[in-house]
Amino acid sequence: MGRRKIIFLDVDGTLVDYKGRLPESAAAAVRLARQQGHKVYICTGRSRAEVYSEIWDIGLDGMIGGNGNYVENSGQVLMHRCLSAGECRRIVDWLHERGLEFYLECNAGLFGSENFETAGEPVIRMYSRRKGAEGSGLLTVKDAFPEMIFGADLYRDDVNKISFILNSYQDYTDAAAAFPDLKAGTWGGAGETALFGDLALKDIDKAYAMDILLDHLNASAEDAIVFGDARVDIPMLQHSSVGVAMGNGGEEIRAMADYVTDDVECDGLWKAFAYLGLIK
Repeated sequence: MGRRKIIFLDVDGTLVDYKGRLPESAAAAVRLARQQGHKVYICTGRSRAEVYSEIWDIGLDGMIGGNGNYVENSGQVLMHRCLSAGECRRIVDWLHERGLEFYLECNAGLFGSENFETAGEPVIRMYSRRKGAEGSGLLTVKDAFPEMIFGADLYRDDVNKISFILNSYQDYTDAAAAFPDLKAGTWGGAGETALFGDLALKDIDKAYAMDILLDHLNASAEDAIVFGDARVDIPMLQHSSVGVAMGNGGEEIRAMADYVTDDVECDGLWKAFAYLGLIK
């Protein structure tokens, strides 16, 4: 691969393992690829506030956040689309009325609802167990979201997405019906086993944001190599010259990927970078 490539990395389950640990081999692969002239961006569901210094410190050219609502290149914000203050207020009021705990995902931070810290603990542990992480039974909300803020005003105008604990799958279907102009989703489990619902802007995904960044770089999807582990990553894998699934990824993404590498904690990123000639 002689030409400069634009590399997009999902974060959770791709760059870091499901406990948030960054393998040294993954950090080394990113550094070496950039030294050899390639550009490397994370493309994640996380908001910017959830991308901690440990990740930035490996050396990145920028990021796509919120599953596509935020694009940053070399410190310059190219695009940021948020829920309006009115949309945020309506969602917060609806969640309060139903007794559902939630958190707001903003670039300025994560803002938890009144009882999310206690209500979220068993749910976070279940999510971690499903991902096969060790020590799941001791995990707290503070472990999972170390910088989450409690007690702040929950009516905001800078919200990327709102995630809420599902008491039942009906909460998701009711949210989709209550907010038809927004994109309702679930995560933490397939179908009715989902643990969380979320609400965000419609017509935005990782592939949409990739196009904005690639246009800015005078590049195209043919220049893109994409790495992911989950269904939400499939649009960006389809929108690239090479789509790589992690070995720990879901069956659906592994089936459609151009190449399946090893698990994240088994040096999967390094092995794929080497296989594709991104590092030598």
